[in-house]
Amino acid sequence: MSVPLWITATPPAAHGELHIGHLAGPYVAADVLSRALRADGRPVLFTTGTAEHGSSVELRALRTGRKPEEVAEGYRQAICADLLRAGVVFDRIVHPRTADGYGSWVQDLFTRLRNEGVLAARTRLMPYCDTCDRWLHGAHANGTCPHCALPCDGNACPSCARPNSSGELLEPRCALCDTPAAMRRCRRLHLPLESFRDQLADYWAAAELPPRLAALCEQLIEDGLPDVAVCHPGEWGLPVPGEDFAGHRIDACFEAAAIPLFGYRLDLNAAPERAVHFCGFDHAFCQTVLLPALMLAQGIKLPQGFCVNEPLVLDDDSILPGEQPATVWALDLLTEFGSDSLRRHVLQTRPVGRAVHFSRAGLEQARQTLDATWNGWLIRLFARIRQDCAGRVPDAEPGGAGWPRLRELLLRTAEDLAVAYSPDSFDPRRAVALLDETVRSVDDFAHINAHERRRPTGHGRSMAATVAQLEVAGALSAWARPVMPEGADRLAAALGLPTGRAITAEALAAPAPGTRLSPPSGPVFGF
Repeated sequence: MSVPLWITATPPAAHGELHIGHLAGPYVAADVLSRALRADGRPVLFTTGTAEHGSSVELRALRTGRKPEEVAEGYRQAICADLLRAGVVFDRIVHPRTADGYGSWVQDLFTRLRNEGVLAARTRLMPYCDTCDRWLHGAHANGTCPHCALPCDGNACPSCARPNSSGELLEPRCALCDTPAAMRRCRRLHLPLESFRDQLADYWAAAELPPRLAALCEQLIEDGLPDVAVCHPGEWGLPVPGEDFAGHRIDACFEAAAIPLFGYRLDLNAAPERAVHFCGFDHAFCQTVLLPALMLAQGIKLPQGFCVNEPLVLDDDSILPGEQPATVWALDLLTEFGSDSLRRHVLQTRPVGRAVHFSRAGLEQARQTLDATWNGWLIRLFARIRQDCAGRVPDAEPGGAGWPRLRELLLRTAEDLAVAYSPDSFDPRRAVALLDETVRSVDDFAHINAHERRRPTGHGRSMAATVAQLEVAGALSAWARPVMPEGADRLAAALGLPTGRAITAEALAAPAPGTRLSPPSGPVFGF
């Protein structure tokens, strides 16, 4: 059996629900690639996790008077439910607090790396809040990034992605009480990345990184790779093994790299042929630097690719009364617009290379496009078959005015979709554009050939045009499934075709003559 291609998506932090930025970032796009590859018959393992031990979970608990485990569990369940509602289906989601063997596996990895000299103790200055009597690590500290001079916390900077885990944060303040932090000496374990300089440089060169990601990595090499703190004094998270760091917890940045490794279990399974990582640029350090370093430390070197998205910026009309600024919850939008409209829109406007503005008006336009063009054409097609053929597929060869040209275009579209869905040239925005063009073209074809019904000699040509449209509908039930699986599966069921067929020219086929169609009572795509 061939070794699967491994697709990962950054584990979402369990301190809040999913919002539109999550779906527009790693998760829907990664699901599209997973579905497209499976349809092509390629074995895939699609994994993620939930970041339950992060400082943001503990901070949310302190702010709301709850226990961290209550916060983590509540949002873990909400995150997983929202992913399913969005049609994002993982093979494996690692839940650190409940996954069998996860805690001991991470602690064993931590111990092994320390025994091999990969981790080293360093005493550095670290922010401390005298008012709260608490060390300020990760989300507990707010300040200014020393690298880009923009606001950030003690994790990786969301703007430049550089880490600030070892006391580099400028003008740190307590995120809980806003008191200016005192700087105290703290002895912690660090991962000195400079010892991996040559290996990481070779790894990044082979990975053909996106330019902004390549610039980050080259800047890190030029400035000297940092020592990354991998533990901190605290009460939330996995305890550091050993007595000399009693009271310390394994840092969330280490777990962010460990969760994907546990999800695949490279220590037990043969390495995949390739891995493709989906992440936002703000998480690029963990996925592009820390994860490879942990793998290289264990003698694992994989051909890997990175699909990195920029942030989604929300326009004022995206914020409804009572909502928190700059937040639109995935559950609310999925309930209002459905997964087809939402997935189509976030893929069409995917923030690659630059930040992209999101507005509810744009999402509404995506729904209207599905209703007016996609569903409008299908409703008319099913109605015509019901009226002219008693709801059964006519026994005719595909044809009609303009069919040879349209079929030629469709054959090229199948080739172009294969390129857009490929991990080497993955471009979901291109896939959406190709699908839209297909529907517009067949809708024009349908309107042109509708006049055949008015001609005394046009019955045969009208039936041929109907079968031609059914061929396109059959193709769309396969071609559109990675983008809009809910609607594509409804269309396949209406046509009596199997789901998950290959995205090839062979999908351009109508159901067998005489097949009774079963169109849904409502829209095929969206609702």
